Amino acid sequence: MSHFCIGDDIDFIITDRDGGIWTSYGDEGIYGDHPETSAGLARWDTDGTHTWSPQGRLPVWPLGGSAGATEGATAWLAWYSHEGAFVSRVDPATGDVTSYRNPLRDTDGIAVRGTRMLLTHRFHNRPGVELSRAELFDDAWVITAQEKLRLPGPVAMRCAQGRDGVLWLRAGDTWMRIEA
Repeated sequence: MSHFCIGDDIDFIITDRDGGIWTSYGDEGIYGDHPETSAGLARWDTDGTHTWSPQGRLPVWPLGGSAGATEGATAWLAWYSHEGAFVSRVDPATGDVTSYRNPLRDTDGIAVRGTRMLLTHRFHNRPGVELSRAELFDDAWVITAQEKLRLPGPVAMRCAQGRDGVLWLRAGDTWMRIEA
């Protein structure tokens, strides 16, 4: 197949090592006409087959996504709802989901390595982000350090990509690498 439709109003899109495509949707995707996007989060294979949705495994119904990352075969999805913000760990092999409260409001980038997580909050069209480091203690993510990073150019929407504990930030024409 050379192309396929994965829905409307995509908040973020990431890929995993097995070629899975993880997507999160905004309100037009969730409440629109595409049946596989109504759950707010989804995984697709490279043939366009819908391979995962939360199916009642989240603490509440998502209203939209804010960031995504992969760690090995696992996907980490940051999303928000009327009940607050969450980060969910999804094992695509089993479909198991573990959700936690997101420790940072307005997250737009994450990277996870074991029990450490990087989270960002961008300053719209400015050359900087707030970088937070968090650790998992007793089934809760706790922020352990925060700093404001000055970047070489303005930060655009969807500027952060997380893979295997590394957060890649795009600022202007430059990519920066930050380790968890």
